[in-house]
Amino acid sequence: MTTHTVPNGPIRLHAVEEGNPHGPTLVLVHGWPDTHALWDRVAPLLADDFRILRYDNRGAGASTVPRAVAHYRLEHLAADLHAVIDALAPNEPVHLLGHDWGAVLCWEAVCEPDAGERIASYASISGPNLDHLGLWMRRRLRQKRPLGPAEQALASAYTLAFQIPGLPNPVLRGWLARHWPAFVGFFDRTDPTAIAPVAPTLADDMVHGLSLYRANIRARLARPRERRTDVPVQLIQNLRDRAVRPVGYEDTSRWVTDLRIHPLDAGHWSPRSHPRDVADATARFVQQIEAART
Repeated sequence: MTTHTVPNGPIRLHAVEEGNPHGPTLVLVHGWPDTHALWDRVAPLLADDFRILRYDNRGAGASTVPRAVAHYRLEHLAADLHAVIDALAPNEPVHLLGHDWGAVLCWEAVCEPDAGERIASYASISGPNLDHLGLWMRRRLRQKRPLGPAEQALASAYTLAFQIPGLPNPVLRGWLARHWPAFVGFFDRTDPTAIAPVAPTLADDMVHGLSLYRANIRARLARPRERRTDVPVQLIQNLRDRAVRPVGYEDTSRWVTDLRIHPLDAGHWSPRSHPRDVADATARFVQQIEAART
């Protein structure tokens, strides 16, 4: 494993490189409140066939922690991703695998008009395109079919507390950070030992990462844009995900030219609880895309 520091303006991103240097490049992008260590159980399963890059998002792990909420907007996070790609994989399109907010920011990147020049494929886990989600909710409500949006709104109710500066901090830094494996085990109905060990920066990462919610959710859901992509996308749908419900992807095929869906009997943190399933689904997808490109 080789470590790198990738600059993007004033931001310094901690990145690691591993795997087969001659294989296709696969970039793994984590969400809240994780670091690149989210993929510790997935990366070794892919290392024989792929060159793997993973990094700590801004505000997490060993990367720079911006203070202003506005610095956590999706366009800045997507720019970080492009900085990593440009610095460490400048000569070929890469494949993306994103989870949670890592998946959300990858959606931002793949829906840019020139995305196909640098991104060959995208595997998404438990993180929707917020614009797609907002447009779907509006369509359902216009049709007087509110049950789907209500299901997702109920699943996301915890994010309301995240919008209030300072309110969730004592709970996150105190009880939740100390009991995170047990909480995730309960939330996902899985073995809590699959979540351990946690990053030493977990308590700080939890609080800093709240800016992701404050910078993006209200703005994107209130003013959703039409965002399309020709980059092939695979949805790894965690069927027992209590935070991101499968129904919210109902309209995704309207915005993605090449969409493939891989259902998985798992909860939200499937990269930790079901690493073999995640790795196998990703490897098959990437290999199919590589075969089609050659």
